[in-house]
Amino acid sequence: MQLSGNTILITGGSSGIGLEMTKQFSAFNNTVIICGRNKETLLQAQWEVPGIHIYTCDLAIESDRLKLATWIADNHPQLNVLINNAAIVHRENFTKDPFGYEKALKEIETNLTAPIHLIHLLLPLLRKQSSAAILNITTGLVYTPRTLYPIYNATKAALHSFTQVLREQIKPVPIEIIEVLFPVVNTPWHKGAAPRIAIQPQEAVAKMLKGIENNKAEIRVGAVQLLYFLQRLAPRFAFKKINQLP
Repeated sequence: MQLSGNTILITGGSSGIGLEMTKQFSAFNNTVIICGRNKETLLQAQWEVPGIHIYTCDLAIESDRLKLATWIADNHPQLNVLINNAAIVHRENFTKDPFGYEKALKEIETNLTAPIHLIHLLLPLLRKQSSAAILNITTGLVYTPRTLYPIYNATKAALHSFTQVLREQIKPVPIEIIEVLFPVVNTPWHKGAAPRIAIQPQEAVAKMLKGIENNKAEIRVGAVQLLYFLQRLAPRFAFKKINQLP
């Protein structure tokens, strides 16, 4: 995947890592489209990054995903990069939360079903481009889950598995399938309580771009590489350490 000259859709591109992706990809002379649920947040992102395109939708709703795909086809038929970044999390004890199932459905729909559906919807458009890529954003927690996030872990692990299979099934179509596994990043996602080991969004996205530049299909950012090896060598120790983080 080239870093410039693309037309890119970034889901959840108005805050956190998504906003930093929006900024850095825009700086590389790309046409960037972002979508999200909050119109005000999207407008703020557009003010911060002039020239981007915005679309308001809730990816947890199937009809919104269908409308987004139609809008993209009508207004940005040159789309050649899809970045599935949007995700939500509920910090909970699933066994004690009376609304645990309802929350789980929302997370599964946003974090897993939406990326799969968008890929399916936009594949016909991506196939028409001379160079295309799909980037699925996951986390080091696909290797070792954190007990604070019972459903988030599971959705990202499932997306990790789906991405591996998609990469093989799509051959020989020349669409790159890239997975970016981020470590803890200091974003509003943590609601002001990010662990001390969290890195800044600018560093996280810069390392992602470096991985893309080096043609990596699976980009393990920062400490994720260490967790990847640690989980294979000492899975119980890895589980203990990841769950001792503040």
